[in-house]
Amino acid sequence: MTDTPTKQEIQSKNDDVPGAIPDEQKKNNRNDRKRNKRGDAKNFERDSDWQERVVQIRRVSKTVKGGKKMSFRAIVVVGNEKGQVGVGVGKAGDVIGAVRKGVSDGKKNLVRVPLTPNNSIPTLSLGSDGAANVLIRPAAPGTGVIAGGSIRTVLELAGIKNVLAKRLGSKTPLNNARAAMVALSQLRTHKSVSRERGISLEQLYS
Repeated sequence: MTDTPTKQEIQSKNDDVPGAIPDEQKKNNRNDRKRNKRGDAKNFERDSDWQERVVQIRRVSKTVKGGKKMSFRAIVVVGNEKGQVGVGVGKAGDVIGAVRKGVSDGKKNLVRVPLTPNNSIPTLSLGSDGAANVLIRPAAPGTGVIAGGSIRTVLELAGIKNVLAKRLGSKTPLNNARAAMVALSQLRTHKSVSRERGISLEQLYS
């Protein structure tokens, strides 16, 4: 009769082999992979909430000692359509690098917008930047976003779906986008105004 190897002998042989991995270590590796996948999924969901839209890409030049240095400037609007929006500008030697810088700059300059239950703004607001003036006012449900150019992009990425906007002044996309950001940053809810004035909402509406 041939002697069959016992479990202890097989375990000792596996331990002696340099490439063998114990069962506990395999389980730990599997758990680590699952955790990494979950962490990557969470980061992906976090990043997927943000949307980026390029408003304008222009080729600009800088005069230096040896001549002109050419580069690209990108105006990017970043928003999550849940009340947060930002405008960023990036410059680089290539278009992709300029857009990447614009996205990071836009996320650094975010503005929180108070939204009503009808996905509109609470009050009228006027913002200005340079020679650009932008007027935005609330609208009834079903109106949609009545705006044009870079102002429309800012309002859509902020999550506003019923609003009226009018450009008064300069046609420059960057100044209009920044003026819209100023107008959105000045918005306040009725509750915050009544709290600051020390009166009730009934007195505020009367």
